[in-house]
Amino acid sequence: MAKIMKIKKGDLVQVLSGKDRTKQGKVIAVDTETQRVTVEGVNRVTRHVKAGVRGQAGGLVVQEAPIHVSNVAIVDPEDNKPTRVRTRTETVERDGRSKTSRTRVGVRSGKDL
Repeated sequence: MAKIMKIKKGDLVQVLSGKDRTKQGKVIAVDTETQRVTVEGVNRVTRHVKAGVRGQAGGLVVQEAPIHVSNVAIVDPEDNKPTRVRTRTETVERDGRSKTSRTRVGVRSGKDL
């Protein structure tokens, strides 16, 4: 069963450990099954690609590899430093109905993410 992750596609994150520590980048892809995220410009690996059948050129290709979600943290928009994430629930009354909405909030500044 996939665990719910607090990091979403498009978030600005900072790497906390590994060879690319302190680098920041945008999340390209999220895999909830393996708990991994792919970050733009981080954990770049070189792959040897064979020439394709349809005229695709072969050679060396440099691309981003996924890293575990525990090694990244969302960047707080207030001070550009990594922060933890909490959710704030708000109840809105409209036309006699109550609707709850959840918002992600940075712990450092309390601002919405």
